[in-house]
Amino acid sequence: MTGYLEHLPCAFQHTTSQAKAADAALEISRRAVEDQLKICGHKRDADVFELFLSQKELTEVIDLSRFKKLKYLWLHHNKLHGITFITRNCCLAELYLNNNAIFDIQGLHSLHSLHILRLHHNELTNIEATVKELKGMLNLKTLTLYQNPLCQYNLYRLYTIYHLPGVELLDGNQVTEKERRSMITIFNHKKSHIVQSIAFRGKVDASWNPRSPLKQKPAQRVPSDFAFANNVDKTMFDDPEDAVFVRSLKRSAMAITSLNWDTVPTREEKYLEEKDTEPVQMLTVTLR
Repeated sequence: MTGYLEHLPCAFQHTTSQAKAADAALEISRRAVEDQLKICGHKRDADVFELFLSQKELTEVIDLSRFKKLKYLWLHHNKLHGITFITRNCCLAELYLNNNAIFDIQGLHSLHSLHILRLHHNELTNIEATVKELKGMLNLKTLTLYQNPLCQYNLYRLYTIYHLPGVELLDGNQVTEKERRSMITIFNHKKSHIVQSIAFRGKVDASWNPRSPLKQKPAQRVPSDFAFANNVDKTMFDDPEDAVFVRSLKRSAMAITSLNWDTVPTREEKYLEEKDTEPVQMLTVTLR
């Protein structure tokens, strides 16, 4: 018990020093905000549409919810770890958070008006959590996530495009139609197979599941009452595939006719009259 009591003053001092450091960081950010308001000449919070707080060595930022009409916010090249201070600025349209130390963007989904979000050069590691947080941003068109640990995921780009279909520009590169088709094939097997089924007019089994074991179809047999080359055969089939199989056996012959060029004299032969004049012959090949 005595040892425990001896450690209490140290723990209290550590907590107190952390609180002081946090207060000092908030004070630095408060001064930075006030300086920007003076530079821009804003006297009312309702007049603030943009704030330039980049390259201020900020580790914390004061709550910015008082700026109800804030639309453009520059916070890049600081030392931020989170974004809780802006989760209530619903009018934000452009947000620049690149080149920080952000590892968590929880709360960002409430910013429904965002259409430009720059998060590159941060410490985001969980691609699933990050993409899930961004799904609520239906107006988001431009997004940067490169130079984050989550980009090491092999299918990072296609995964992001699949879950954020509204994004048109990802990491500075336009999202292509080829990428959209690829991400459907990779991440949505069911939808991909339905699309193929429609494209091939139902000839593809749309119920296919890539995880299910391969099913082998039973061998098709010709019905006993089937007559070859009988064009008036009216046999009824329970399975449409049997009808298709039988029809393939009843295909009519196909003839391909071509000139027999061996019987056509060349210009030189015509000139020398080495060959007797004969009618040109035709070759016919019959296929079933």
